[in-house]
Amino acid sequence: MHCLFRTRCSLLALSLFLWAGGALAQAQPTPSTYEPSVGQEGKDVIWVPTPQALVDKMLNMAKVAPNDYVIDLGSGDGRTVITAAKRGVQALGIEYNPDMVELSKRSAQKEGVSDRAKFVKADLFASDFSKATVITMFLLPDINLKLRPKILDLKPGTRIVSNTFTMGDWSSDGSVTADQSEGCQSYCVAYLWIVPAKVGGTWRFPQGELTLKQEFQMLSGQLRTAGEVTPITNGRVSGDQLTFVAGGVDYSGRVNGNSMAGTSNGSSGTWTATRTGKPVPAAAPAKV
Repeated sequence: MHCLFRTRCSLLALSLFLWAGGALAQAQPTPSTYEPSVGQEGKDVIWVPTPQALVDKMLNMAKVAPNDYVIDLGSGDGRTVITAAKRGVQALGIEYNPDMVELSKRSAQKEGVSDRAKFVKADLFASDFSKATVITMFLLPDINLKLRPKILDLKPGTRIVSNTFTMGDWSSDGSVTADQSEGCQSYCVAYLWIVPAKVGGTWRFPQGELTLKQEFQMLSGQLRTAGEVTPITNGRVSGDQLTFVAGGVDYSGRVNGNSMAGTSNGSSGTWTATRTGKPVPAAAPAKV
């Protein structure tokens, strides 16, 4: 092609360039949306999604209500967070894979819950989930044990729900199963723990001195009154509520830091107690 006028040639060349660029752009395929594959490697675990039927049962078992704040540890494709958000709950997913995080955000927007379902790219062990009232997870047993000390330091009454894997010697407070009729083929059992208040130690009791030994939610110990030592039986703590039996008398009460108060079926009817020392950990460190 020969051009007699430089300006006209320049305009023609620019037009051809823009046309060629547009044609090339149309010829290029649109980048495909990220799709995770079951069994793909992650930072600490491989990715296997929790069956939706079990997700629903996990949230039911935790008695999730609109005033709760749910945090899903290792949130994967975001289904647990999104399901919670559909119930009117504020929920956060912590996930290390940035592609999963973006996929979850798109899914939340598609489901119309992006105002309640949030996702962050972060390491579980470097994350603060102290504001959660419910924690859900599908992690391996050794990771559960590594997280356990941090979980036991959460506010008493925080509910922890795990798909399939347990917390070592910390016995669960409940479990639930989804079956094949509900579309669950594998990984269909979940466990519930309620973070117990730290009640171990010595307490000044109206009748004398109450000594409690705590192993997670289980309590033992003794009540000293007027030189008599009475063993504690049937002791248990759930969140900030505790119950025990001493000398045939049933006690129940609520713990609030270094004080507790409640009722009994004994002669006094009501009781109070004040801790005389520092709180004792709810359990010995886990052996990982």
